[in-house]
Amino acid sequence: MRTVSLLLLTCLMIGQADAASKSKAESQPAAPAQTATELAATIRPSLVKITQIGREGTDGIGSGFIVSEDGLIATNLHVIGEARRLQIEMHDGKTYNVTVVQASDSHHDLALLKIDAKGLKPLPLGDSSTVRQGDPIVAMGAPEGLGFSIVQGVLSATRDVDGLEMLQVAVPIEKGNSGGPLLDMQGNVLGLLTLKSLKTDNLGFAMPVNDLKSLIEKPNPVPMSRWLTIGALNPKQWQAHLGAQWTQHAGVIRSEFSGAGFGGRALCLSTQKVPEGTFEIAVNVRLEDESGAAGLTFCSDGADKHYGFYASGGKLRLTRFDGSDVYSWTILADVPSDAYKSSEWNTLRVRVEPGRIVCFVNGQQIIESDDTGLRGGSGGLCKFRTTVAQFRNFRIGTDLAEKPLQPEVASQLRSKLEEYIAAAATADKTLDGLLENPAAARRVLVEQRRKLEEEAAKLRDLEHELHRRAMTKEILAELAKPEPEINLLRCALLLARHDNPEIDIATYMNSFKSMVLDLKDDPEISKGTIPAVKRISRYLFEENGFHGSRGDYSSRSNSYLNEVIDDREGLPITLSVLYVELASALGVQGVFGVPLPGKFMVGYRDGPEGELQLVDVFEHGKLVTVEEAALDLTEDGHFPEGALSPTTKQAILLRMLRNLMSSVFDASRSLRESLPYLNLVLAIDPQSTGERLTRAQMRQRLGEKAGAREDVTWLIENFPADGPPELIQQLDRWMQSLQD
Repeated sequence: MRTVSLLLLTCLMIGQADAASKSKAESQPAAPAQTATELAATIRPSLVKITQIGREGTDGIGSGFIVSEDGLIATNLHVIGEARRLQIEMHDGKTYNVTVVQASDSHHDLALLKIDAKGLKPLPLGDSSTVRQGDPIVAMGAPEGLGFSIVQGVLSATRDVDGLEMLQVAVPIEKGNSGGPLLDMQGNVLGLLTLKSLKTDNLGFAMPVNDLKSLIEKPNPVPMSRWLTIGALNPKQWQAHLGAQWTQHAGVIRSEFSGAGFGGRALCLSTQKVPEGTFEIAVNVRLEDESGAAGLTFCSDGADKHYGFYASGGKLRLTRFDGSDVYSWTILADVPSDAYKSSEWNTLRVRVEPGRIVCFVNGQQIIESDDTGLRGGSGGLCKFRTTVAQFRNFRIGTDLAEKPLQPEVASQLRSKLEEYIAAAATADKTLDGLLENPAAARRVLVEQRRKLEEEAAKLRDLEHELHRRAMTKEILAELAKPEPEINLLRCALLLARHDNPEIDIATYMNSFKSMVLDLKDDPEISKGTIPAVKRISRYLFEENGFHGSRGDYSSRSNSYLNEVIDDREGLPITLSVLYVELASALGVQGVFGVPLPGKFMVGYRDGPEGELQLVDVFEHGKLVTVEEAALDLTEDGHFPEGALSPTTKQAILLRMLRNLMSSVFDASRSLRESLPYLNLVLAIDPQSTGERLTRAQMRQRLGEKAGAREDVTWLIENFPADGPPELIQQLDRWMQSLQD
């Protein structure tokens, strides 16, 4: 009784203290509003200009502001880019190099930078949840590189922009303003300037400052030495020449900014050896601006002499470059082609023979030249002017032409597709008889178009289903191996490719191999499990910035291992997969996945009889005891039986799949969009009764009675002998309804 009384008294005292504190806070008057002129003078020492430093000088300029006395600076993630040195310029002209990217958030486009400085003047952070439409605001930044400018306006609204809540402001946002602070008239930061409206110059958007606060609370620091490797081309595979910015992400090479050569020319040469004699070189390329130029280079001497076959102004051009200026260039061909698709991915291929050069776009020959001025040398990519271009699937070989299908295979496939186009062929024959009546003819044409669109949609669905089944087949083949031989990393990437056929699995496998090589000869890895675990945690979470998702936990991106590797952000299970596979590849014993309820973790034992310890990969690799985890994740402080046992790779993949299904359901997407996940779960685990029942219900709602009957039949045949009789009766009635 005495204990209860003391507890009640303590709670009462705390409540009274809170109430008194709240009353005191409410009684304090708000800071007085200032004029824009006063704010400019007060805030100026807290503003910074951020410059990306590339090989040839400045690559980009943006804004930021100080958030801590010891050198923490806030800005947008797109302001700092990837693989670029960053310089901070203060209001008094002093400059500092960024030493650490303290935190980054690709979802909210936010970043925190660290410089070695003390005694700085931080801006106070306001509460963006309390803003009101019509509130006066000021915005500060570095438009077009002109540092420390100010503009006054009002808060227009809080709007949803691509799933993100953003502040809409009636102020002009120019190039260089991004990352600058949006402030109220008391000088409190309400947001970070981010987007300029496409509709009007006097309308922009800012990311709410409350999203920045969560980044400050949970950083994912990456030293600049590591940041400079993110998105950078592998120097063992590529050598850039004549500047421009070449980066790589998700297997796609992207080139921005003008090169240092005449006409903005820049090259990126592959280190892959070109075959002697006849050879071919090919790449898929997409231009964001068709007025620019980008494509293939070949027979390069590593300097200014080479050929180029590239898209330029919507045409295809073959040029021989014999020097550094336009007077030494020879345009061998400049032709239009219907085979080239503007603003889309196009396959460029060149065949180089001793006596001729043949150029193809999307499989169609468009240029043949007998020029023999250059031979041998290197091959790679080229771009001109300020073109932003993307490249993927670069290759060199002796014969890169797409091989035709074998006649019998093509015949079989076409016969299976004939039913999809039969209706269109029949409708086509009726047109001649209706053209005498234009109104009727138009109606028929509209009907024909709609039928063709329906058939095209069916073919797209068929294509997608074919891809998904191919991925399912590969996943099942991997899971059929003995447990130690299953490549869980590849399975997880196949799961991502199940949704996105464009994912290049080999690229991510190579990225993982690079991580293994980083640690392979580290002395701590060979000292035993505990030192190795601590080293892996430092490598992933301190040196490379991997972290748990902050702002959008349910996003499917967190379940795709390729995006986790790219963005260094994920769910407990995807981060655990990377951790466990890295330990396995390094030969570290006793590290495994632990399927705790509510949060997947990594477990490890120092020897077969060692005590189980846990790594919370979602919380920056924090080491926790079993007791601590149980208190955090369960109501009674105890885990159910089996929760602490090492899980199988199949079980991990199924848990990842179920996370994906949850994200689909949470987003209220269509039933049909969730079916592929159910199909894959049941392909991996046919005995999964819950998913079988769910799929039967979905199939019935989608009108797929045959599929629903298949699932209900399975449920009846596998109904437990001691199951409730009323349930089997319900299944029987369900089956009868599906027969009607």
